[in-house]
Amino acid sequence: MRLNQLMAELDELEPDEKLQWLVEFANELPPISADKLAEPFPEDCRIQECQTPVHLWVAVNAGQVSMQASVPAKSPTVRGLVALLVCGMQGASVAECLCLPDDLVAHLGLASVLGMTRQQGFRGVVSRIKRELQTAQNDVKQKES
Repeated sequence: MRLNQLMAELDELEPDEKLQWLVEFANELPPISADKLAEPFPEDCRIQECQTPVHLWVAVNAGQVSMQASVPAKSPTVRGLVALLVCGMQGASVAECLCLPDDLVAHLGLASVLGMTRQQGFRGVVSRIKRELQTAQNDVKQKES
């Protein structure tokens, strides 16, 4: 899982450098697919905990996680945080992603530089990903039984 590499890279930086890294990493968020752009974003894809309008789609294909997200470019820190997850977890297994710590902000060493609102929003993103993956995993288990 690439997320571990990205986290190690962040770990070597000072708190202010971490914020700059996130702002720059915001550009790595892949564009969402044309089929998602063609329709209004479903309200259930919106991360309610985020003040910034973050929309997230989580899927599992052949046991590998894939995600798409829409985050406005005018919110580069939030966009960088979401890009970290989308890029870092792409292609990982469901089990790897479910091991993601709930309080990833603290694990990234960002608690001192992110406001409470951003921390709460990011926890909401992590929570949504894990919830969607748990549901997908349960669906597979039900089909197998």
